[in-house]
Amino acid sequence: MIPAETYLLLSAAVFCIGLFGILTRRNALVFLMSVELMLNAANINLVAFSLQHGNLTGQVFALFGMALAAAEVAIGIGIILVLYRNFTDVDVTKATTMRW
Repeated sequence: MIPAETYLLLSAAVFCIGLFGILTRRNALVFLMSVELMLNAANINLVAFSLQHGNLTGQVFALFGMALAAAEVAIGIGIILVLYRNFTDVDVTKATTMRW
């Protein structure tokens, strides 16, 4: 059996990769994927703690997290499409105003 610390290290690595993507990239799609990595890192943590404590509560919360991530992607892709339609680019630094 793999110890829970291994999952926590994996989660920390995935979270750091997502945080690095958010802080360094300007592309809205990469930004959205980085947020997904961070949400998945939280899900890995929930499942790891669920495994360690021997109950299913963390796994249920992870399922809710996945549903939340799916809804976030749907809304995010809609925002990215509007961003591309109005600015002909998906660079988040170019959309500095809400009015065009």
